[in-house]
Amino acid sequence: MTTEQVTQPWRDPALPVAERVEALLAEMTLEEKVAQLGSRWVGNDMGDSGHDDGYDPQEQHNIAPMQDVFAAGGTVPLRDAARHGLGHLTRVYGSVPLSPAEGAAELIRQQRVVMASRLGIPALVHEECLTGFTALGATVYPAAIAWGATFDPELIERMAAAIGRDMAALGVHQGLSPVLDVVRDYRWGRVEETIGEDPYLVATVGSAYVRGLQSAGVIATLKHFAGYSASRGARNHGPVAMGRRELIDLILPPFETAVAATERGGGGARSVMNSYSDVDGVPAGADPWLLTEVLRDEWGFTGTVVSDYWAVPFLALMHGVAEDSADAGAQALAAGLDVELPDTIGFGAGLVERVRRGEVPEAYVDRAARRLLTQKAELGLLDPAWTPEASVATAALTDLNAPVNQGLAADLAERSIVLLDPGSALPVTEPFRIAAIGPCADDARTFLGCYAFPNHVLPRYPQLGLGLPVPTALDALRAEFPANEITYAYGCEVDGADRTGFAEAVEAARGADLAVAFVGDLAGLFGKGTSGEGCDAEDLRLPGVQPELLEELLATGTPLVVVVVSGRPYALGDLDGRAAGLVQAFMPGQAGGAAIAGVLSGRVQPSGKLPVQVPRHPGGQPGTYLQPILGATHSGVSNLDPTPLYPFGHGRAYTTFEVDELRVSAGTVPTDGEFTVTARVRNTGERDGVEVVQLYLADPVAQVTRPVRQLAGFHRVELAAGAGAEVTFRVHTDRAAFTGRDLRRVVEPGELRVLVGTSAGDLPCQATVRLTGPTRPAGADRRLTTPAEVRPIE
Repeated sequence: MTTEQVTQPWRDPALPVAERVEALLAEMTLEEKVAQLGSRWVGNDMGDSGHDDGYDPQEQHNIAPMQDVFAAGGTVPLRDAARHGLGHLTRVYGSVPLSPAEGAAELIRQQRVVMASRLGIPALVHEECLTGFTALGATVYPAAIAWGATFDPELIERMAAAIGRDMAALGVHQGLSPVLDVVRDYRWGRVEETIGEDPYLVATVGSAYVRGLQSAGVIATLKHFAGYSASRGARNHGPVAMGRRELIDLILPPFETAVAATERGGGGARSVMNSYSDVDGVPAGADPWLLTEVLRDEWGFTGTVVSDYWAVPFLALMHGVAEDSADAGAQALAAGLDVELPDTIGFGAGLVERVRRGEVPEAYVDRAARRLLTQKAELGLLDPAWTPEASVATAALTDLNAPVNQGLAADLAERSIVLLDPGSALPVTEPFRIAAIGPCADDARTFLGCYAFPNHVLPRYPQLGLGLPVPTALDALRAEFPANEITYAYGCEVDGADRTGFAEAVEAARGADLAVAFVGDLAGLFGKGTSGEGCDAEDLRLPGVQPELLEELLATGTPLVVVVVSGRPYALGDLDGRAAGLVQAFMPGQAGGAAIAGVLSGRVQPSGKLPVQVPRHPGGQPGTYLQPILGATHSGVSNLDPTPLYPFGHGRAYTTFEVDELRVSAGTVPTDGEFTVTARVRNTGERDGVEVVQLYLADPVAQVTRPVRQLAGFHRVELAAGAGAEVTFRVHTDRAAFTGRDLRRVVEPGELRVLVGTSAGDLPCQATVRLTGPTRPAGADRRLTTPAEVRPIE
């Protein structure tokens, strides 16, 4: 670095960040400013990386939508792409199998090329981290839908902090997580990446992830903003037929909560990624109302908006709202999108030409560049002492699957397993002969989400296996029950019509005292799995011939425990009252086998709760619990019954709990007031356990239809056998706000019902609070959370 570079004001760490950024912008040419809005995915030519063994060129495994279509971009040399500088480097570790040392060397090489430009500004490095750092050998935590099942934000924060520490040690600056999409249709393939179907659960757990990741100095990215999960027919990228009121009240709150945590002095997200979908005909990537008016003007967000991969050219190619990529870039920039990922297409030379012709205000370029350069300054990338070598100095010594990570993965897996019904067989305490049957019994991949490196990248490199040890359910059963005779039959594949394994499975069941069927999903991408991005379902039957396998096993008369290992809820009504036990495991990660086996044996006291309902019937979708009266009933109006088999928030344990003695601090409260709700929870069984006490609110009369009930607060309570506690929720009337007929959020006077229990379908404690006074607006400064306190009682 030259003396001139060191003395440049934008490199002076002693100056305020804003002053440094303005000084840098003043130094930059138009081409250099536009270059900061772009990115480069080196090696995205879909070819052999040269870093691996066993690459299969005949296997087409895209890891991003239409990656093969845009693969030609991978042939552009980084030197050419970065001649004026570069905003982001894309997935140095997450695209091909590289050890930490190999990845660090490649990162240094790429950064040195970028820094050879006139101003020498490093690129910001981003990676995926949906189930942990998406890199070879990194810990694979449970999928996000399992995070929701824990109802444990503190544990999710600890997990995210561990992920962030690993990423930071390898020179990564930004993680593309969490997914804050609220589930609206269980058939959608990306349900596994979401936290659940309730906006408050998604908001609290997702915000905890943000706090954890950013505590390690890694920028968290909220996605997909907004409406992606409500696509018509549950088709990936499909159009969203949703009114603005539903978008504001059900889809946006998790994003607002995660953003507000920063703007109000907390640790909220510093980046947002747009949704691929259009809502009512307007693609999110070209929507100034969403990206500027709501996100920035109303919520006060000051971070960066990054595009989902190729979302900018998709405005022309897939949505037909732009003439070409240059037009798409101009529209996206004007709407409020700041950085194009994963490669520069719309924010390239065509954008520069449009600015020079006066078709795009240069102020838009400055606005976006200012936001990104601010983050680079905050991360230290503009400091004179920063070097790519120093940023990865500990990479070679970093264990991406360290014991502390493994412990977190195990805790999270155990807390995420949902005991739907212990039936007559659980927990297994006798030295039975056990038959383990089904496609998920001896395939560890079924525990892992679609963005886990073994399922995301390694299918292109089959000789590398999973890249880290992941015991199967069969392995775990044999370890958990060493004195039991355990046999195995696969029965059938996860998908497909092959029934040739049925006979062996039936024979195994008949020769056992207990059969345990492991059925469900295998995650993949773009049709390569039954769950995951681009792997949407026609209905909610278990994939392939798995339902037929279960019928064959039930017909043997041997007691059958069914363990569903899946990324979405499947309709299990045909098993109701027939299975000897039902367990739901939402892609529990590398420690999933031991967690499931522990629940089956009773070593692990189950405490997971459903973040999504389990349907009774495979059709009649979509249908989540957040429905107005006519969406939640069928009596007298329809022959289709939307009642689920198991409701949102449901989960059993090997003990019993009672929730009673509800107290509300006031019967009448002003519309700008606050009240407390207290209930007693007691462990009335013989084992220690955990119950999640859940608070719901219901607005029976409003100017628009409202959900029959909606989660407003929750708290995990650990109780010894026979012990009790009081849980007190502090409820501000903001928590009853909704979007009225004029699309303004208000709190109305009138009756507000308070319901407390252990699921949306088990609410024994109910009371009424009357809100008094005028209807009042509830703006961006309203209370978004419901604090809770626990007091042990004798």
